[in-house]
Amino acid sequence: MKELSTTRIVVAGNGMVGYKFCEKLLAKSRFEGQFSITVFGEEPRAAYDRVHLSEFFAGKQADELALATPHWYAQNGITLYLSDPVTDIDRAQKTVRSHHGIVVEYDYLILATGSGAFVPAVPGVEKEGVFVYRTIEDLELIRNHAQKSRKGAVLGGGLLGLEAAKALLDLGLDEAHVVEFAPRLMPRQIDEAGSRMLQSQLEGLGLQIHLSKNTQSIEGSDTIEAMLFADGSRLDVDLLIISAGIRPRDELARIAGLETHPRGGIVVNNQLETSDPSIFAIGECALAHHMIYGLIAPGYEMADAVATRLTGGEKEFLPYDMSTKLKLIGTDVASFGEAFAEEPACTTVRYENKAKGIYKRINISNDGKTLLGGILVGDASQYNMLLQTCKNKTVLPPDAEDLILGSRGGEEPGAGVMSLPDEALICSCEAVTKGMLCQEVGAGGHHTIDAVKKSCGAGTGCGGCVPMVKDLIAGVMKQQGMYVRNVVCEHFDLSRQELLDLIKMNGLKTYGAVLDTFGRGDGCEVCKPLIGSLLASLWNESILQSDRATIQDSNDRYLANIQKGGTYSVVPRIPGGEITPARLVVIGQVAEKYGLYTKITGGQRIDMFGAHVGDLPLIWEELIAAGFESGHAYGKSLRTVKSCVGSTWCRFGVQDAVTFAIEIENRYKGLRSPHKLKSAVSGCIRECAEAQSKDFGIIATEKGWNLYVCGNGGSKPQHAQLLATDLDRATCVRLIDRFLMFYIKTADPLTRTATWLNKMEGGISYLRAVVMDDVLGIGEELEREMEQLIEVYQCEWKEVVENPELRRRFSHFVNTPAKDPSVNFDTMREQKKAREWV
Repeated sequence: MKELSTTRIVVAGNGMVGYKFCEKLLAKSRFEGQFSITVFGEEPRAAYDRVHLSEFFAGKQADELALATPHWYAQNGITLYLSDPVTDIDRAQKTVRSHHGIVVEYDYLILATGSGAFVPAVPGVEKEGVFVYRTIEDLELIRNHAQKSRKGAVLGGGLLGLEAAKALLDLGLDEAHVVEFAPRLMPRQIDEAGSRMLQSQLEGLGLQIHLSKNTQSIEGSDTIEAMLFADGSRLDVDLLIISAGIRPRDELARIAGLETHPRGGIVVNNQLETSDPSIFAIGECALAHHMIYGLIAPGYEMADAVATRLTGGEKEFLPYDMSTKLKLIGTDVASFGEAFAEEPACTTVRYENKAKGIYKRINISNDGKTLLGGILVGDASQYNMLLQTCKNKTVLPPDAEDLILGSRGGEEPGAGVMSLPDEALICSCEAVTKGMLCQEVGAGGHHTIDAVKKSCGAGTGCGGCVPMVKDLIAGVMKQQGMYVRNVVCEHFDLSRQELLDLIKMNGLKTYGAVLDTFGRGDGCEVCKPLIGSLLASLWNESILQSDRATIQDSNDRYLANIQKGGTYSVVPRIPGGEITPARLVVIGQVAEKYGLYTKITGGQRIDMFGAHVGDLPLIWEELIAAGFESGHAYGKSLRTVKSCVGSTWCRFGVQDAVTFAIEIENRYKGLRSPHKLKSAVSGCIRECAEAQSKDFGIIATEKGWNLYVCGNGGSKPQHAQLLATDLDRATCVRLIDRFLMFYIKTADPLTRTATWLNKMEGGISYLRAVVMDDVLGIGEELEREMEQLIEVYQCEWKEVVENPELRRRFSHFVNTPAKDPSVNFDTMREQKKAREWV
């Protein structure tokens, strides 16, 4: 029998595309050991999600952006070298040499070196305080410099530039500017009208936009102080991020004598081969079909094409559709097809709503039969369907405006996506078609989004296709005659809302009672925490009593967030961010006594990290004695009510924001809900507490308070919507009671208020009718239920401290009080830092 040989693969570059190639190659391998894979990465960390890089400034940790850990590479037999890029290719000997002198032989070399930031030759660009925006290390440098900066600017108003502008907002600088050479923002993606709408939205968030500006020089001694423009104007800034485009990293190929384009890029054919058939190029370093593809989906498609080729298959990389949908600083922006087609070559339909910040444009063939392209700003919920309609040349409805205004015919869920041909590409990141998904749902029996993700990968990339995947699941199930219900799991044939109502009607207060009465089997990791949340929302009893402790998520089970390394964090409640010097001293003493890392959170609280589980009751005993309460940083409950100083100190303040914030936080503390809740109170319209990015936010006016609801920060930011204006404090509180109880009673599990409102038929108008006009006649009931929850509130940690039985649960080992010896720490800036948990 002929011995199977091993093919040596070297990958130069460990970005998203390089990682995806390794993943695809492993998945397509025909036998174990078919490939010996060596990966060289320039950065000090393994591959991470660069698409969501700006979330680093919104609080996401670098580890949370990781696509894979070094352990994953080792587990799959991949040799990984970090901080060690390939510097030389010997094509004759078929070897590569790295920066540290490591020489590796290859049968095939994959160049996935990506791109670098294009830095224009502006005098002064080398000064301190001038940065590019490409890696986590770049972001760390920006964040450190921002601590001593007040005014920041971004040079470039394209996709990357506006992502960088979001970083300036997240960093909390006094001023944030965008400087663009062109006469409009995002000139390659959206038209003038769409750009105006986007600009208006961004200016409303506090960005200052400067268009048609040609930067002549960067002024300052050693550190940037100002930007000078060709029209003679000047902009004073002390931090500048350059985001003027990308440049393919083709220098390695150029030195090796491979064919490159004079304007950048490694020239490849349809198989992604370079001028050397043993060397392939993929991602942003490759020039395919005379263009550089700067999106992640075509990069993944390149990775799949090469992996298919190396495993004996046949696949070409064809010209790729560059349609794109993004959320820029909370605003949807999308373009697809022939976005800039103009009459008389087509018929254009436009919809504009300045009050809501929405602009939609579609270009239709003159015969009215096909969709050519379009632009969406402010609301891109129809993007996926419009894109597929365009790509598949689907016959349009008689009234073309239905495409952007919605059908008035009461279309069934999933009907739109089910009309697409089987070859329609639903998930471009993982190249999953409608036909493949129908097979997974129908023959495969995968009837949930999680099951589909696991079976074929759809929705695991950028996530933009998830709504369409859900519609398709519902459509296929309906075709098969199955009743589509949003049930909790296989143990309960009930929705969350049905289960909540039944638990309340029957007065059930334990998981066992709920399972025995309405469920079957032993339950699972889906229904257990969900019912734990329902019991807490209904009765507000201790989540650690009876059988409720074992059904909690790990964080709730220990009333603390578990951190990297196996330790826990401690977050005492600081209502409204107001704290006395005496209590500050107590926190410092506790942190020093137990060796905790301390940090101010974005919600104006103090977080202490590195607590051993056995020390948690001791720490909280001291904090409670000093008057602190649990901050519920671990729960699906009210986290913080952020405030500015308001009229008590600020010369712009028109109302006492701090006092109202303390009242609001003390009222709703401990309130359990489908997801975490955040709030803020701003003392004037300057909005220093950022109330419009919260689940419910209050902004002072001369006549009272404006109430905003269903905003959302974090990974999917969304502005809150105005519910009511010029309220007195009592009315404002009454409306919040109704709003929160209505949310608790009707939202799906793990659904933030923003998503809940987005899915609500009638949207904010319906919510306003329920909360303010009481059209359902449940207003007083909602208020009563809130009062009942408030009356029974108890600090969870106070209960643990005073209850010996509960205290005994907080131990690493059941038979000894000793601490876990595997928990270790490093040192960073004179404080300890978590080490990987092994």
